[in-house]
Amino acid sequence: MIYFPAEYFLAIYSLPLIAEVRFQKDYFSEYPQQIRVGSDAYGGLRLRSAVSYTRQPGYYAIHYNQPSTVAQGAILQLNQGAIAVFSGEPNQSQKNTLSPIYTLEPNGSLAVPTGLVFIRFAEGVDVESQREAINKAGYEVEQTLDYAPHAAWLRPQSGNIADAIAGISRLKVIPKVENIEPQMLMERGLRLEQ
Repeated sequence: MIYFPAEYFLAIYSLPLIAEVRFQKDYFSEYPQQIRVGSDAYGGLRLRSAVSYTRQPGYYAIHYNQPSTVAQGAILQLNQGAIAVFSGEPNQSQKNTLSPIYTLEPNGSLAVPTGLVFIRFAEGVDVESQREAINKAGYEVEQTLDYAPHAAWLRPQSGNIADAIAGISRLKVIPKVENIEPQMLMERGLRLEQ
């Protein structure tokens, strides 16, 4: 008879240790997993295909009140340093605004929502004539465009970035709206002509 020490038997026949699994808290549950913007067609004329942004776990952004903030450990800074992107989980004690990070599909570029929404009405419908409908949808006009009186940047009345994205469906039902897109900041890329 062959004798094996009990430790050897346990080492061979016992299951491997399972690493402790910790479920990461979803700090940004009020934000959608995916944002689709654009349209395949306006009036039968193909202008641009839809674009999709997917929420990226493991990253977050801090929106500072002033530009040129030096953010230690940031993997990316946008808007002249007013927005810093970090990997990991956010510190909920931050006094600044936190937001999730999205990736632009299919290339995977990191994108940060700013809380502004671009709206464009049909040609000949100026933003001023739609101000009451915009306010009823929960937004206010942040900036009108002199060169395009039928387009403007909007901000949610609450000032909350999540509300800016969530309220897009209310803007879409305003008559004569042709396009609505949340402002998503991304790192500038160099385009090489071929």
